[in-house]
This record gives sequence, C-alpha cells and structure tokens, in this order.
Amino acid sequence: PDMGLSLKAALTLPWSALMVLSGDKSFIDNPVLGSPRLNALGLHGWRTRTAHRLTAARREAVARRLASSLDPALRAAFDRDGFVAVHDLLPASGFERLRDAVLSQAAPAREMLQGDTITRRIAVDRGYVGQVPALSALLDDPRWQSLTRYAAGVNQPPWVYLQTILARSRNAPPDPQTHLHADTFHPTMKAWYFLTDVAPEDGPFRYVPGSHRLTPQRLAWEQAMSLQAASGSDRYSGRGSFRIAEDQLAALGLPPPRSFAVPANTLIVADTFGFHARGESAHRSKRIEVWGYDRRNPFMPWTTDAPLRAVGQLDRRAQWYWKAMDLRERLLKRRNPWQDVGAITPDASS
Repeated sequence: PDMGLSLKAALTLPWSALMVLSGDKSFIDNPVLGSPRLNALGLHGWRTRTAHRLTAARREAVARRLASSLDPALRAAFDRDGFVAVHDLLPASGFERLRDAVLSQAAPAREMLQGDTITRRIAVDRGYVGQVPALSALLDDPRWQSLTRYAAGVNQPPWVYLQTILARSRNAPPDPQTHLHADTFHPTMKAWYFLTDVAPEDGPFRYVPGSHRLTPQRLAWEQAMSLQAASGSDRYSGRGSFRIAEDQLAALGLPPPRSFAVPANTLIVADTFGFHARGESAHRSKRIEVWGYDRRNPFMPWTTDAPLRAVGQLDRRAQWYWKAMDLRERLLKRRNPWQDVGAITPDASS
C-alpha cells in the first residue's frame, strides 16, 4: 500500500489485506482497498471482474435448482435489464388482506435519518409472520422466492423488512440516496413489493437499464473511480458506493434512468450494482413496501449460508445485526445509525 499509514492502519494491515477477499468496499477505511498504487496495478478491477464471474456461476447454479419455479421470461428480462417488474403479483383480495394486516400491526422498529428523509424498518422474522400470517402470501409466492434467490445468486431467503420511506420529513439537505449510484463493486439483490401506490411526484425508484453489466466501458470507469475514491470529496463514493451524474451515462453506453411510478401490489427485483436511486419527492410523502435484500461475500462460491441455516437463524439476521450495532455503540462509542423507536406501525407519522 501507499506510504504514510497511520499507526492504527499499519497495525491492522494484515486484516485489511484479508478483506480483499470479502465484500468490504470502503476505500476510506481500508488502506489496501483505497491504495491508488494497488488500484493502478489492477486491484479494484480484479476484485470487480472476479466477483461478477463468481456471481454469474452462482446464478446459474441457483437457476438449475429453481428450474420449476423460475419463469424463463422474467429471468431473461432480469439478465437483459438488471431488474424485473411484476404488476398485480397477488390476487386483489390476497393483497388487500396482506396490506391491511401489515399496516395495522405494531412491531419493534428502527429508523435512520439521511438528509431530509427517514427510512424506517421492521424486521420480518418468524415471530412477525406468526403475528401477520397474511404476509406468507408474498413470502411463499414462487416469483418472490425464485426472483430474489436468482438475483442474489443464493438459494435461500433474503433478509426481509417492512420498509417505510418518509421523504421530506425535515428541513435538511436532500436525501443522498436520490443521487444515482451503485451499491458496491459486485452484483447484489434488492426487492421492493409496494404496499402503497407510488406516484411520479412521490420519489419513485429509478434504475438505469443495462447498467448491471460489467462492460469494458463500465470496468474502465470503475478503474478510474478507484484511483481517487479514498481522497475525493464524496464520502459515499469513498466508502465504495460510487455516485454517477446522469450526463455521464451516455459515455458508458447507457440510457437515461427509468422511473418506476407503480401501483401497489407491484414487485421489483433489481441488481444494485446497476445504477439506481430514489427519485426526488416533490412534497412530504410516505412509501411503504416489503423490502428484500441480499449482499453476500461475492468471493464465496457456495449458494447457501449453511451454518445459519443449520441452527435455524437465517430469519434472525436482522435482529442480530441490530444488536451488534447497539453493542458497538456502547463499547466503541460509534453511533448506530439505526435507532430504536419502539413498537410502531409501518404507516406511523414521523
């Protein structure tokens, strides 16, 4: 790595080097990943190419196991565009039961503030589904199961939350998630099943079709970004979530972003290596969804988290994560961005 390491960075250098073979993405916090010298020699490019190659192999393996439930047309759309949208996923009566049950059920929630926007999450685990059995209509739906698993390249359920986006909740700078970005250097999965209608003025999800593909232009852009990420002024890019301006898309051979103003009962599954963002809300608004997520270590070749599955803790991942963040806050005095707000309903006012 480059010279001038702090004592702390020097002492943790072996660990930083080991993180090359993990999902670690921060150029600021990891002196190996953030080294302009190593990235000029191809470190970031190698990580990116290798992670994409391994994810493609895992997706093929998952597709073979899901052959009876993975719709070939939906798979082809995802492979082409980086996302797939399914309208009217559930029958109207089933959707209404699910929506009404979810919106009336109070449960332990966490909130994170970014700019003028609050993100609220309620973890969906066995205990929650036991209280709201109507949610099984979604979680057991073959399209939810097959699309989230295929996109993640993991043959197991994703992390699932009830998520509420409370836009324009306070007088503050804009939500940083409205800037087009990639989540990290490797393919990942996010899913949104909307429980409320999303109008064009409500800050709908935006995605650049085809931007999930690792083309020569995209790889060259990643390489250029890696050389200055650790020293740049954009802290989100510095932590591995590269931002891009819309007027830069054409140079990468990409079209403008597509905006998903969609009715409730729509499912969107996307690879968030592709450029995406929340749309800017024109007013104070509230968006409620069942939100799925999976971002595994991309260098792992297998398609399950066998230890967690063996001890029956897959659906407790969110709870364990929040507890770990709380413990870090108490011991290391590093604030947990996900603050406990008690038991509330997803549609509670901010």
